[in-house]
Amino acid sequence: MNILIAFFSRSDENYFGYEKRYVAVGNTEIAAEKARKLTGADMFQISMKKPYSKEYDACMRESREDKLNNARPELVSLPESIDGYSTIILAYPNYWKTMPMAVFTFLEAFDFTGKTILPLCTNEGDDLGRSVEDIKRACPGAKVAEGISLCGTGIESSDPFIERWLRENGVI
Repeated sequence: MNILIAFFSRSDENYFGYEKRYVAVGNTEIAAEKARKLTGADMFQISMKKPYSKEYDACMRESREDKLNNARPELVSLPESIDGYSTIILAYPNYWKTMPMAVFTFLEAFDFTGKTILPLCTNEGDDLGRSVEDIKRACPGAKVAEGISLCGTGIESSDPFIERWLRENGVI
């Protein structure tokens, strides 16, 4: 099985259960790396050419504006192709009850027909929001599996949840 983990993650100032602190590696990247260790998948980081601000509140204002404008931020790069992958683990934080708009940019760049997408969403209590429905709309023809919601505050101890989710989806 050829698996790609495509992830959008935020380092810098992040929100952790009623407090903000700076982190060198974002929660979603940590979760994506845990999934990679279990699957041996290839990884691709979805990165914006013009990243959001390092400060959390400014980032939230900017990402909200992008959401309200249905923006498609330009990405640093895209994979040349996803044709060789049957399964895509799509990892992202919950921004405004869905995915960051840069994830939409990534999804709309490819045809996911016949592929399986496994949504992995990190958050601080907003669960998956509407992201699974949004992935289905953005990727007609793809099989979109039940997603997993991981609390960023507990990301370091999320290994058993990620492993169980991957097993349930036949990836390991």
